[in-house]
Amino acid sequence: MAWDFTTDPEFKAKLDWADAFVREEVEPLDLIWPHRQFVPLNETRRKVIDPLKRQVREHGLWATHLGPDLGGQGYGQLKLALLNEILGRSSWAPIVFGCQAPDTGNAEIIAHYGTPEQKERYLRPLLNGELFSSYSMTEPHAGADPTQFSTAAVRDGDAWIITGRKFFSSNARTAAFLIVMVVTNPDVSPYQGMSMFLIPTDTPGVHIERNVGLFGEPLNDGMHALIHYDQVRVPDSALLGGEGQAFAIAQTRLGGGRIHHAMRTIGLANKALDMMCERALSRTTAGSLLSDKQFVQGYIADSYAQLLQFRLMVLYTAWEIDAYNDYKKVRKDIAAVKVVMPTVLHDIAWRAMQIHGALGTTNELPLFTMIHGAGVMGLADGPTEVHKTTVAKQVLRGHRASDDEWPTEWVPKKLAAAEAKYADYLEHEMGNL
Repeated sequence: MAWDFTTDPEFKAKLDWADAFVREEVEPLDLIWPHRQFVPLNETRRKVIDPLKRQVREHGLWATHLGPDLGGQGYGQLKLALLNEILGRSSWAPIVFGCQAPDTGNAEIIAHYGTPEQKERYLRPLLNGELFSSYSMTEPHAGADPTQFSTAAVRDGDAWIITGRKFFSSNARTAAFLIVMVVTNPDVSPYQGMSMFLIPTDTPGVHIERNVGLFGEPLNDGMHALIHYDQVRVPDSALLGGEGQAFAIAQTRLGGGRIHHAMRTIGLANKALDMMCERALSRTTAGSLLSDKQFVQGYIADSYAQLLQFRLMVLYTAWEIDAYNDYKKVRKDIAAVKVVMPTVLHDIAWRAMQIHGALGTTNELPLFTMIHGAGVMGLADGPTEVHKTTVAKQVLRGHRASDDEWPTEWVPKKLAAAEAKYADYLEHEMGNL
């Protein structure tokens, strides 16, 4: 029986190095260049970032989840989860380690479905950190429901003409190319009639109408684009994975994205817990430390238990992905992780904010940003409510209805069955009374 929660010493040493490296070298980048991680490097930033990336490569931690043929280490999702717990503390860290969203998910589907030419043109520079990508899927009127998508591609000789609008295409503003999900056959089910295309962002007809920002950011200065695809002409070679394959590709793309978000959320929630504990041990009120107050102790205990459960859930799901090498087989648990994730981050960050008092609500601490981030995580890669229905449907597949009017665990029925099973013994026992 194999049952082991340990990390092999060699990889543990790498994690220890990464932990110190992120704290000392990478987290300061969040302060001096906030919100610039997805902006192409200028000369000044390149002088700082490129040497950091080289150190990561030298320590064998660049794009760890991808195989050596793609420039990674082939460590898989479980080891990526352990690493991402560290990287989740910093906005810049995933960039420095070559595993940032949405590029990791985009790289996976190009690696899995792309042609040799597509891999050479898009995947290699993406994995080398030379450019960024955007996943352009949701639409203004449809949200995340692909069955309502209207952006369409129509054949024109050996090319396709794409027309429609996409909403919340993250990082399109600075991306070199887009992965776009469109209708290619409106006469069949959306599950068979949609396809994906790889489109350079400088293709004529690709117009960003506005760059939507998150709460607190200036209008039209965010990273989530509303894009108008106005008669965009692309060659047949731009088709990713074959006509009608969009749903299969999307499951690979979104499954990876969801679990990677969860991995990084562990690190962020743990940072909030660390802040909570430090504050509790540092501040005195009403004659004693906050850490002596039962209400505060309850906050800490609840946060620790919540985070521990979530972490084990994520690690187990990552292990399943490595074991099965099939996101479909792990769909239920990936959805369950996605459901739990925003609540865990919100609850722990909120408690930490309360313990910090007024300071916790300000922009001088990252706690309210985490709380807002929890709201974003509840919608990214599909709303929480949709994933709850997915979990429920998957769980129900393993059960069946009662075969009569009474529940299976109805005691009178089970008692009668038990008495019938042991009738001979019961008669013997009664005879000896």
